[in-house]
Amino acid sequence: MPRFLFLVAVIAALAGCGGLSLPQVAIPWVYKIDIKQGNVVTQEMLAKLKPGMDKEKVRFVLGTPLIVSAFGGDRWDYIYSLESGGKAREQRRISVFFTDDRLHHVEGDVVPHGPAGSGSSGGLQLKQARELPKPVSP
Repeated sequence: MPRFLFLVAVIAALAGCGGLSLPQVAIPWVYKIDIKQGNVVTQEMLAKLKPGMDKEKVRFVLGTPLIVSAFGGDRWDYIYSLESGGKAREQRRISVFFTDDRLHHVEGDVVPHGPAGSGSSGGLQLKQARELPKPVSP
């Protein structure tokens, strides 16, 4: 019986260790790599988008979307994140919307190029990437 209780105590102790995590400690001499994930969408790529483009042309310009809407495929999402050397993670999100398989509009981390009604070509410009908060340790 004492052997069984000892075994149960060891298993319980080991199971409790799974939730422990060390705090994020920045060690100055340790190199941390840049971690890039997702689709990179540049200003030049956005400048090539024109309302009315078909899906094939948009895919050629921006690449394969990371997420395609399961409800008809009329929305494509391009998400990109960069964690640079231990700094806060930056993330961009661009959503492309289609109507009748033609480009209707773009939303996300983009702003119109020039004020409305200024006679500009109506291009899009990337917004500054936003930093995501660091995860909180329990």
